Amino acid sequence: MQDSLRPLVENRLQPGPWPGFAPAEQPPDEAAAYRLQFELHTGLTEAGFGKRVGWKIGCTTPIMQKYMSIDHPCSGGVMARSVHFDHFEGPYTDFNHVGVECEIAVTLGRDLPSIGQPYDSENIRSAVQNCRAAMEIVDDRYADFRILTTETMIVDDFFQSACVLGPEIADWQNIDLAGLVGHTIVNGAEVGSGQGADIMGHPLNALAWLANNLNDLGHPLKAGEFILLGSMVECQWLSPGDQIVMQNSELGEISAHFYKITE
Repeated sequence: MQDSLRPLVENRLQPGPWPGFAPAEQPPDEAAAYRLQFELHTGLTEAGFGKRVGWKIGCTTPIMQKYMSIDHPCSGGVMARSVHFDHFEGPYTDFNHVGVECEIAVTLGRDLPSIGQPYDSENIRSAVQNCRAAMEIVDDRYADFRILTTETMIVDDFFQSACVLGPEIADWQNIDLAGLVGHTIVNGAEVGSGQGADIMGHPLNALAWLANNLNDLGHPLKAGEFILLGSMVECQWLSPGDQIVMQNSELGEISAHFYKITE
């Protein structure tokens, strides 16, 4: 692993505020950034975060592209130690500035190698083993993310910190993924909602984008990996003690509590 990535590993162990790469260490383009990201995953595994078991895609909806001022999707890895099921319970102080995003996740039933033509929402559909409600837990572990380049954020998994996955829905084929409605509820009050169609027109378009992008990088998706397809609701930044519920029509409900140490 390159020496420039070691501060990122340390920043996962004790988050923020990281100032960004020195000018000479900046990746020159997004392809180089993704190659560094793959190296970072190896470093995170060696540091005790477990293997990469899934992926997240950011900036797949207009609301998040506007928020981030980035007009295209970006992806990152999800490490095994950061995966939770149904509910997350942890201290707010484990994060620098924690936020949550309301998502749909899919798990792959087979590999997605290059097939000589791009994947799209139709020819990728048969690879999806199950769908589930998901919450991405993100962390703004930076001195000022607004001055970081897109390439820098890609290297560091685009804010990824953890996730909560709901129950597997194996018979998802009869669910209208584009018509799903997600709700984010903080301390009992709804703070935002969105539809599956907000995700690149259809959630499986995001999956196809990831499969195509990783194939271009020589890093195809594998059976058993799960993918967070992007937030239907603008990221909600939290305060100590906040309790979160995310409701996703037909996929169910998940929750989290970022407690104060004094609680």
